Amino acid sequence: MAFASAFRRILSASSMQSPNIRSQLASVRFSSTLVTLTSPKLFISGLSRNTSDESLYNAFTPFGRLLEAKVIVDRGSGRSKNFGFVTYETVEEAEKARDGMNAKYLDGWVIFVDPARPKEAYQPRPPPPRQDLRNPLSTEPASFTSNKTIGWSG
Repeated sequence: MAFASAFRRILSASSMQSPNIRSQLASVRFSSTLVTLTSPKLFISGLSRNTSDESLYNAFTPFGRLLEAKVIVDRGSGRSKNFGFVTYETVEEAEKARDGMNAKYLDGWVIFVDPARPKEAYQPRPPPPRQDLRNPLSTEPASFTSNKTIGWSG
């Protein structure tokens, strides 16, 4: 995240000085255009916190028929997580949108358009192995022992 904000500061400062520098810096992420699209869904990163579903939809509409434009928000705070997804009808339309919108400004921030990866299935972590309290270096599971003291000793 720190790299992205530093990158945005450089781009915003350089846009006033020289368009050459801006194009050189923006080409950092153009290597992602070498990946061929297999799905009409695109991942949009670098969104402003002020970007809404509607403004994302309006920005990507000129490249084809959009099925969905969604800005991902935090469940707790309701604020944008600075990324989203757009889905087109065809892969060709998605390819045009990626070429047309990658490293462009949207709501004052430089956005990057990449192919969306399939959502990975959630796999819970296995519980850590229990250690024997009498021998902390042992890797065998702990056995239960009872306290030999019965009643009050004092």
